[in-house]
Amino acid sequence: MTTPLPYDPQRLAHCAGEIIVNVRELSELGWTPATSSNFSRRMDDQYIAITVSGRDKGRLTEADIMVVDLEGNPVATSNKSSAETLLHTQLYKRFPEIGCVLHTHSKVQTVASRLYSGQGHVHLEGYELLKAFSGNTTHEMSVELPVLPNSQDMHTLAAQVDCLLDRKCMWGYLIDGHGLYAWGKDMPEARRHLEAFEFLLGCELEIRRLQR
Repeated sequence: MTTPLPYDPQRLAHCAGEIIVNVRELSELGWTPATSSNFSRRMDDQYIAITVSGRDKGRLTEADIMVVDLEGNPVATSNKSSAETLLHTQLYKRFPEIGCVLHTHSKVQTVASRLYSGQGHVHLEGYELLKAFSGNTTHEMSVELPVLPNSQDMHTLAAQVDCLLDRKCMWGYLIDGHGLYAWGKDMPEARRHLEAFEFLLGCELEIRRLQR
C-alpha cells in the first residue's frame, strides 16, 4: 500500500507550474547564472514548494520542485533543497501573509551588493517606482535596502534578517557578493518587488557611473 502524501499533490503541481514559468523568464534575463538562485511558493500553512538545489533554472521541470516543511526539512522526497532554504522558511514562519520568496543573482544585484556592502544598505529615494512596493502610495519616501555580509552560516544570516525585520518593514535584502532576496503575498507581488529592486539598483549604479 502506498503511503499517502502529507500535502496536496495538486497544490504542489500548481505551485511548481507557477515557479517554472516565472523562473524560466527570470533565467532568460540572465538573473540565475550557473544553476544559482532559488525560489519558493507557499502551499499551505505547513508546506513550501521550493526548487531542488543545483538545477539549471532555465530548464526546470516539475521534478525540480520539492516540498519542505516550515523548518526546511524535506518532505516525502530524497531531493535536497538549497543550503539557503532557511532564509525562505524564516519568512514564511514569521509572516503568514507571505506566499512567495524569490532569490536571484543578476549582475546588477551582485555589483550593487559589492559597492554598498561597506555602508550596509542602498539608499533609494525619490523614484516613482518606489510605489511598486506593497503599501507605498507615493514616491516621496525612501527605502533602505539592507546589504548583509555573506556567510555560509545560514543560522547567522537568518538571525541578522530577523533583527532587521524587528525594526522595519522590508520587501527584500541583498547579500554581499551574492544576490537579492525579495518576497510578496503571491508570485506576482514578489516578482514586482524583485523587478523594482533590479531597476532601482540599476539606476543607482548608472548615476554613480555618470558622476565619476
